Formats: sequence, C-alpha cells, structure tokens
Amino acid sequence: MEINNRKAKYDFEIEQTIECGIVLTGTEIKSIREGKVNLKDSYAIIKNNEVFLLNTHISHYEQGNIFNHDETRSRKLLLHKKEILKIRDQLTQQGFTLIPIKMYFKRNMVKVLLGIAKGKKNYDKRESIKKKDIERDIKKELKNF
Repeated sequence: MEINNRKAKYDFEIEQTIECGIVLTGTEIKSIREGKVNLKDSYAIIKNNEVFLLNTHISHYEQGNIFNHDETRSRKLLLHKKEILKIRDQLTQQGFTLIPIKMYFKRNMVKVLLGIAKGKKNYDKRESIKKKDIERDIKKELKNF
C-alpha cells in the first residue's frame, strides 16, 4: 500500500528526498493499511531537534472503539540526529520547506518519504501542466503505431 501526495509535485519543486520512520498507534496503522490517509495539506517542522509531521489526516479505524486516535494529531518522525541537523541547515535557506511526498510500508513498518522543497510560482505550475500534456500526447501517438 502506497499513499502519494499528488499536490506535492504540482505545488513544490523537490530538491532532495529523505526516508524516515513514524511513531504511530495501533489504530492508526490499521487505518493506513486500509488506505485512509490524506497527505494533501501536511508538512513537517523541526522543534527541539525533533521532526514532527503536522496536518496529516488519518481517519478513525471503525473497529477501534475507545482506543481510536485523534485524526490530525502531530506525529513524531524518526531520523538520526545528524540527518536532522543537516535538514535544519538546508531549511534555513530562504523558501525551503519540508513536505511528505508519500507514505508506504517497508517490511511491515510505515515509512514516510519527506522532500526538501521550494514552492513553485504560478507560471511554473502552468509549465509543468503543459509538459505533462505533451508527454501524454507523445505516449498516445507511440501507442497507436
């Protein structure tokens, strides 16, 4: 199961990616296995030399009763201290932010692919749409032959 953040590549220009673990409760993992996650408006911050994922919406697990979790709570990401310091140095540059690109399972553990990204301007977004349209047309023409 792989949950992608489609808006990330449209709204941001991704400079570098980092794979990290995430601290979750039992009902959150069951909801992720069902694919009930929304990464659309989520982002990560560094606070007290720890990385936290904010605004990630993981829906309630239906059989979770009283043990269910808060849907949009902040979740701690697991990274080595050297990696966190390197990321913090890159984020101090103007315009860079930390966003989740996708969430996936790797050997029964949930991993988050974070991207160090810079926001796109409107004309860059139009350019990327135009490039996707051209690539789609080329694939369609090649398929017809």
